[in-house]
Amino acid sequence: MMWIVYAVLSAVFASLTSILAKIGLNGVNSHLATAIRTVVVLLFSWGMVFIAGAQKGISSLSRQNIVFLVLSGIATGASWLFYYRALQIGDVSKVVAIDKSSLVITIVLAAILLKEPFTVKTLIGTVLMAAGIFVLM
Repeated sequence: MMWIVYAVLSAVFASLTSILAKIGLNGVNSHLATAIRTVVVLLFSWGMVFIAGAQKGISSLSRQNIVFLVLSGIATGASWLFYYRALQIGDVSKVVAIDKSSLVITIVLAAILLKEPFTVKTLIGTVLMAAGIFVLM
């Protein structure tokens, strides 16, 4: 059940990310802001790797691990660039609502690509989330 605690903490910090970024973007180029954020995330991430002793796992990475983690990093970078630009010129509440449509897209892609179960319950929840996003816009 610890995954729930981590997921809630992720949601709290993600919301702080949006609010703090909107304030920090005032008068700053969105690409520069994304680069600064990325450096901080990079230093923070590698700090956690060394604190946890996880650097020992580097040698056990497979080619598939590396390829998909790199692709995920590219997707993250593109997401952050578009997100920061949207935050800079739009209302944070609307930008975040649209950004969170990634949840709906992820559920659909997980069912298609990862063969995760897509039940009636999942369908209803996905439709309700999508409807909520449209209501918030």
